[in-house]
Amino acid sequence: MSKLGIALIQTTAAVSLQKNFDKTLDLMARAVKGGAKIICTQELFKSPYFCQQESYDLFKLAEPVDAKASVIRELSVFAKAHKAVIVASLFEKRAEGVYHNTAAVLDADGKYLGKYRKMHIPDDPQFYEKFYFAPGDLGYKVFKTKYAAIGVLICWDQWYPEAARVTALLGAQIIFYPTAIGWLPQDKAEYGQRQQTSWETIQRSHAIANGCYVAAANRVGFEADPGGQEGIEFWGGSFVADPYGTIIKRASPDKEEALVVAVDLDVIASKRVQWPFLRDRRIDSYGDILKRYADE
Repeated sequence: MSKLGIALIQTTAAVSLQKNFDKTLDLMARAVKGGAKIICTQELFKSPYFCQQESYDLFKLAEPVDAKASVIRELSVFAKAHKAVIVASLFEKRAEGVYHNTAAVLDADGKYLGKYRKMHIPDDPQFYEKFYFAPGDLGYKVFKTKYAAIGVLICWDQWYPEAARVTALLGAQIIFYPTAIGWLPQDKAEYGQRQQTSWETIQRSHAIANGCYVAAANRVGFEADPGGQEGIEFWGGSFVADPYGTIIKRASPDKEEALVVAVDLDVIASKRVQWPFLRDRRIDSYGDILKRYADE
């Protein structure tokens, strides 16, 4: 048995960046007390979900993400003190006019291991991310931490089996998905249950197809749209699925929480031996996957 405690932090968001940061640190400390060794925040955890509107002023929320950045130094102090790996989702300012939706990874000794930039960028009503974020250009990444080899993908990446597959092929034992997904009030009655079920199902399928753990940390609570629309009700429900696609534990749909889950990394090897999907892949037959649509 190779048990490992992992934690997903789901919170509501205040206007104050410092308040959000401090609250997340408090929940992270609670997660460590509960046995967590790897902790993942929700998407863009320091701020409200600002992509509900297109506003040039909101680019001021972005910050550098590298070993010297102040936010990384602060998280490094926590990681080292608590011997915890941290996956932190941030709004990255790369240069004037170039911004990314980025996840930074710090090892249990506080060392900055690097970052992943969100590859798939949505553009839907009240999810106007293409206005803010350039697509990721670092490729898919796996970080070899003290406790496990982890991959990080971000929210809209969840819907793409190709992203999960490549991340697993790079050696990820656990794929973390910092997330901000919820219902538009006008859609909830008709589409709400189907949307949430689809969101869980696609990620559980990634766990099954790749024989790895999947851990999705979502926002929770209602956030009004400053632009005057009805806002978004984030549905929480952060969860961890095992390599068989079974949800081991799920967070509340309406409360802030540090969801701590014990995973057994030995299950990965036994699952992949029993269901050898990676062995039986016909890599010689997948050329069309590189086309936008295989109509020629």
